[in-house]
Amino acid sequence: MQTLHFAIIGCGRIAQRHASLITKLGKLVAVCDTDQQKVNAFADQYKALAFSSFDSFIDAKLVVDIVVICTPNGLHASQSITAMLAGYHVLVEKPVALLVSDVNAMMEIATSSQKHLFTVMQNRFNQPVMAVKKAIDNNQFGKIYSLQLSCFWNRPSAYYKDNWHGTKKLDGGTLFTQFSHFIDILIWLFGPVINTKSILQNAAHAKSIEFEDQGVVLFEFENGIIGTMNYSVNAFEKNREGSLTILGENGIVKIGGEYLNTIDYQSFKNHNMINISDDITPNDYGDYKGSMSNHHFVYESLINCMLNQQPYYTAVSEARSTIELINTIYGQNLINTI
Repeated sequence: MQTLHFAIIGCGRIAQRHASLITKLGKLVAVCDTDQQKVNAFADQYKALAFSSFDSFIDAKLVVDIVVICTPNGLHASQSITAMLAGYHVLVEKPVALLVSDVNAMMEIATSSQKHLFTVMQNRFNQPVMAVKKAIDNNQFGKIYSLQLSCFWNRPSAYYKDNWHGTKKLDGGTLFTQFSHFIDILIWLFGPVINTKSILQNAAHAKSIEFEDQGVVLFEFENGIIGTMNYSVNAFEKNREGSLTILGENGIVKIGGEYLNTIDYQSFKNHNMINISDDITPNDYGDYKGSMSNHHFVYESLINCMLNQQPYYTAVSEARSTIELINTIYGQNLINTI
């Protein structure tokens, strides 16, 4: 079987997860980061070439199949476009970009250059989420009346002391960096949103970030479902909850835990209960944990797409829908990055 060759741009915490999978499923040729010490250590660890700038990596014209973008959010669009124009396929971490216009530009370049643009929405592979998606598709709930999404995580001021977290230009907002996966799951499970109302506040990070650290959002879906999202990065001491409660005429389910990783309660009128295994773990970033550790499913789908011409598990247009909804909640008050 053909071996796919990869390069990783950005050597932060999530890049370690990508690198560990790449070394099992393909070959990591090069890594790039503006922090010389960090990129050298990363390159030594994975026996890869080190580049201290994105331009120098592009100029090297390496034999690489896929460039993996793990840089700050505000760089995703421009770096993805440059990589595709240089002849590489691209896997870009969440969020795919900060503006819908950026995503549109990325999609246009992917089409004109005939390159794949892969996105990362690994929380769709959470066992409880997949089980609930199946239950919805099988009409187990009957008519769904409403939903409640709760995201109560912890990000202390120290988290924002690098040069990009907390900035509008490179981070974008809490809904992009912490909770875009949850927005994606709402649209994936329940369809398009036609109306939103929100209250956003910066309650505890006024000196360290340029946007909200908590918010409440009301959703009206195209199919008549109403829902709310209550989110915060001010949970005391650590991440506490990432949950979704669904109320239907024939059933009720709460997916709970910190990362949509448990079934807290459920009841159905005419259907069996949802079953999941206990082997569910989040991504571990050292001083905090993040979304579910499902990147291996992402890479399995990517490799099947590249080598076996199988459809990728999600389309860029779906990622665009997530960005569009976040932009709507934020009132488009974002900085153009390309």
